[in-house]
Amino acid sequence: MSSRERTKALRLLADFGTATVCEAAGGEGIVDVDLKQVVPGSRVAGPARTVLCGQGDNLAVHEALAAVRPGEVLVITMPEPAPFGAVGELVVIQARACGAAGLLVDVAVRDVAELKEIGLPIWARFVRVRGTSKTDPGRLDVPVVVGGATIRPGDIVVMDDDGAVVVPAERVEEVAEGARAREDKESRLRPKLRAGELTYDLLGLRAKRGDGG
Repeated sequence: MSSRERTKALRLLADFGTATVCEAAGGEGIVDVDLKQVVPGSRVAGPARTVLCGQGDNLAVHEALAAVRPGEVLVITMPEPAPFGAVGELVVIQARACGAAGLLVDVAVRDVAELKEIGLPIWARFVRVRGTSKTDPGRLDVPVVVGGATIRPGDIVVMDDDGAVVVPAERVEEVAEGARAREDKESRLRPKLRAGELTYDLLGLRAKRGDGG
């Protein structure tokens, strides 16, 4: 896939959203954990830059800020998800200046009022004031697991009001096309539903009762 095609696919994934992308991916890649959307209404899709911090430490986050590329989603986690405030205002200012598309924080954020003002899309497991140490280098660009979903460097993270979904890098084009087909199908259904028709009939669900009634 060319760079231009990839950019288009990422835009499609963000526009279609997590529910449609999840269905197009066969129900795979769900980040199955409650996430707090720091900036309401935000949405993003971008390749993961993974950050495995030391437990209770965020030194690796600061290193990642020196490596992140424009359009990437920083995925920040620890060996055990815990309410340490690994991401705050100063980290997010840098992430935005570096061109990060968003953050998936599997630990805690703080300075929420300031983060909302900055406006960079952020989803976090916790909001807590407790800080971190800066002594453990952690590891960058390694597979991590968030909410039961394995996220490898370069996999596509899609996030919106409904949560987060991960699309393997090698499936981006396939899932984007599947999402487009699903959206086209739903767009044809909407005027019929507004006119009073039922999905029970339009999707052939009535026949599943076995008696046609």
